[in-house]
Amino acid sequence: MSKDPIIYDLVLLLSASSDEEARAALVGEVEAMIASGGGAVSLKQSWGQRPTTYRIDHQSEADYHLIQFSGPPALLEALSHTLRIADQVLRFRIIKVLPGTPAAPESAPPILAGATAVAASDDEAA
Repeated sequence: MSKDPIIYDLVLLLSASSDEEARAALVGEVEAMIASGGGAVSLKQSWGQRPTTYRIDHQSEADYHLIQFSGPPALLEALSHTLRIADQVLRFRIIKVLPGTPAAPESAPPILAGATAVAASDDEAA
């Protein structure tokens, strides 16, 4: 009986204040780490700059990315370590995709009106 590889979703929130080339280089580095760590990227989506629900490191917007990949458990530790110390990363989350979970969306989820209102009011208060 063959065992299907475990699929993971990596959601990256990158600092919108860092330059675009640095953000693209980090995403490329993550993909290279996955490949060199024995994994494979099955889906990569850039959702663009979107408002955050609350300010993170004094920033109300982030550059969102979704990377779906498979790989061994040791790869998760290496990715987590690298993303924790990267200056461009505001937040990240690696989520194990359970069998029966719906597929990732074809495009970015819609921006909720409440998120933009919260971000705008935070900017005005600052």
